[in-house]
Amino acid sequence: MQKELLAKLQNLTILYAEDEEGIRKNIADSLRYYAKEVYEAGDGEEAFSLYEEKKPDIIFSDIHMPKMDGIEFVKKVRQVDMKTPVVMITAHTDKEYLLDAVELHMEKYFVKPINLEQLLVGLEKCVEQLEQNRLAVLSVDNSYVYDFDNKELKYKENSIILNKKEMLFFETLISSQNRITYYEELQDNVWIDDVMTDSALRSLVRNLRKKLPTDIIYNLSGVGYKFI
Repeated sequence: MQKELLAKLQNLTILYAEDEEGIRKNIADSLRYYAKEVYEAGDGEEAFSLYEEKKPDIIFSDIHMPKMDGIEFVKKVRQVDMKTPVVMITAHTDKEYLLDAVELHMEKYFVKPINLEQLLVGLEKCVEQLEQNRLAVLSVDNSYVYDFDNKELKYKENSIILNKKEMLFFETLISSQNRITYYEELQDNVWIDDVMTDSALRSLVRNLRKKLPTDIIYNLSGVGYKFI
């Protein structure tokens, strides 16, 4: 396995759902060799409870499980979360299951028995998807790309240097770019424990606009800001 991929996996958590204890323990132990932590679930209900509690970076799930099967479990996840990478594992090749699973936006689908090589392929696909998820493209101008992990803003591959508050302001707006970001959110996410004054906010926006090649910041007076 590539050293770079191994280093990335060591910072990630995995939720593994499988009702057959022997299989679950075996695969979970293999996953623990690579990941920061692995949470085990013996059925779909337990898996969803763990998902809500732990917010894992990656999900591996069997399809046929008691109480709630893997398809229903991942459907519940997808109702609130379209980004967490999912790998489905099953002993069945029934077309209905395959079609249902495809609609869940999976990274990979494996038929049992799964070997170590397949496990690593699934992990690599999940890491690739996680990295894609951390790149935010501005919907109003896709020349702007923000990398949350590296705290880097680029415009047509050219880096734009931001200070800490400018970076937090940009992150807050791009995380909710299809709506207005309210002043209260800017206080909580940008100024945090400091007091956000009108003059400080205007100064930040003015300086940020000078750094941006195009005019994309819109102010709705008395309400907040958004990208246009």
